Amino acid sequence: MRLIETVSAAPPVKALVARLKLVKRKAFARGSEIGLIFSSIAIGLAAGAAVSGMSWVSRSMHSMIFGIGMSEWLSSSTIDNKLLVLLAPICGGILLGLFLYILSRKRKRQIVDPIEANALFGGRISLTDSVIVAVQNLISNGFGASVGLEAGYTQLSAGIGSKLGTKLRLRREDMRILVGCGAAGAIAAAFNAPLTGAFYAFELIIGTYSMVALAPVVISAIIATFVARALSGDSFLIEVGEIGIITPADYLPAILLGAICAGAGILIMQGVALVEELARKSSTPAFVRPAIGGIVVGLLAMVTPQVLSAGHGALHLNLDGGTPVHLLLGILLMKSLASAVSIGSGFRGGLFFASLFMGSLIGMIFAAPADYITSGSLTPTVLAVVGMSALAVAIIGGPLTMTFLALEITADFPITALVLAAVITSSVVVRTTFGYSFATWRFHLRGESIRSAHDVGWIRTLTVDKLMRADVKCARLGGSLDEFREAFPLGSAKRVILLDDDERYAGIISLPDVYADEVEATKPRTQLADFIGHQNDFLLPNMNAKQAAGIFDQSHAEALAVINNLIDRRVVGQLSEAHTLRRYSEELDRQRREAVGELQA
Repeated sequence: MRLIETVSAAPPVKALVARLKLVKRKAFARGSEIGLIFSSIAIGLAAGAAVSGMSWVSRSMHSMIFGIGMSEWLSSSTIDNKLLVLLAPICGGILLGLFLYILSRKRKRQIVDPIEANALFGGRISLTDSVIVAVQNLISNGFGASVGLEAGYTQLSAGIGSKLGTKLRLRREDMRILVGCGAAGAIAAAFNAPLTGAFYAFELIIGTYSMVALAPVVISAIIATFVARALSGDSFLIEVGEIGIITPADYLPAILLGAICAGAGILIMQGVALVEELARKSSTPAFVRPAIGGIVVGLLAMVTPQVLSAGHGALHLNLDGGTPVHLLLGILLMKSLASAVSIGSGFRGGLFFASLFMGSLIGMIFAAPADYITSGSLTPTVLAVVGMSALAVAIIGGPLTMTFLALEITADFPITALVLAAVITSSVVVRTTFGYSFATWRFHLRGESIRSAHDVGWIRTLTVDKLMRADVKCARLGGSLDEFREAFPLGSAKRVILLDDDERYAGIISLPDVYADEVEATKPRTQLADFIGHQNDFLLPNMNAKQAAGIFDQSHAEALAVINNLIDRRVVGQLSEAHTLRRYSEELDRQRREAVGELQA
């Protein structure tokens, strides 16, 4: 009998021990920076493998579809079969359209990208959605659409980071850091540039720099770079020629080039929006648009294959020099059009590398007039590096990200300072005249108000319906003043909400005012309507604390009624300004302390 009892008791004990071990692992990850570092190592390994895997699939598709070698870049290849060049993007658009059609029948929610996830959802990204984005990106890039793979790299790697954080049940700020680790690893591996990847995460994905995030993000970027180098060799390297000597006089043309790239970046972003708007106004189904965009890309590719894919090969081809300025200008215009049409028609991908390529073209075109300013001291290669960084900042954002990219691809500090001057100029011009990067511009077009990955999602969860009091004092507007005083003696409440005959909100009465008027007024007011205030000032349950604080400030009210909606105007609660500001300040301070690591789980 005792043996039976022992055997039956064993499984629950084993399960309890396993549960305790799992809890300890989760607590270790949540409660220390060391736990985050170990998590970031795993994410870096996954990100490096993901980048290498997607790159290999893309090159394999280019080899099979366009008949080029695995070691060749599509945008610098010589393809004699022009019909193939025309049909490949069209077929890719048809395949992607079919994919989008099936997806629209099965999934209704919108896919969240890493910036949006960190800004609004506490770093939560669906890994399934991330895989879907990666597949769409591979189809688009693999068939030659003028987009890069960076969007797929970052989405998939950030999704892996978010999935790991979800499994470990990490707090909101730690989740955001792991998403940043994934993005850092992806960009670092894609450009063989760990510092670039790290600052990409800080500036664009996390939205702020903190000591808590420093070690995990940098370690993830370094690990991902090592993994990608081990799996793919030097295929991600960007090689530039001789830099030459940088002089103080070179800063003036660099700053001017930064301003020119800012204008070009704004035009490209506006071009993408224009294509999307034209597609919507045409009433063409979303799943048909990629095929139409493929026609335009294919026609442009028949002129020059440099418009195809992201442009890695074309970048190196033109950096070697010798291309006339008028041809560079033509390639720039065609690449800009191809990229705008590809993104605007529904092909999935990013403009990271495309912006580097187009920026290098602008820099080399600018080399001719720059000779008159610098007496020929600036080489086209230097201006190409400055232009690629400045245009990338205008479109993607991240001044330090692009500055470190220039440092890591040139290993030259003087040109890094020159690039820094140009990217700051470009960033300032874009922010003051346009106000958005490519990612945040697309959020703006969708109706979102976010300008960066800075965490504002908590504000949206701190809503009026969570702050208000539901036990409110109400009275009829048509009642007499004596009846009101009898029903609400002095001290029974601070204020009473008045309702009309249809139980709709009519205004608020301050109870002390009613009794003070009875004693002090030379001409006492005789009806409730004489005391009513804030008839058109009220709150809605779905408003957040920041919006509520703004209404309190405009109405000069100490408290306001909360109504269900603008049509029924049924009173559901009451909220005071003091309570709103106190809770908002507490939550703001908590978020600040979490971001700098003062709070531990």
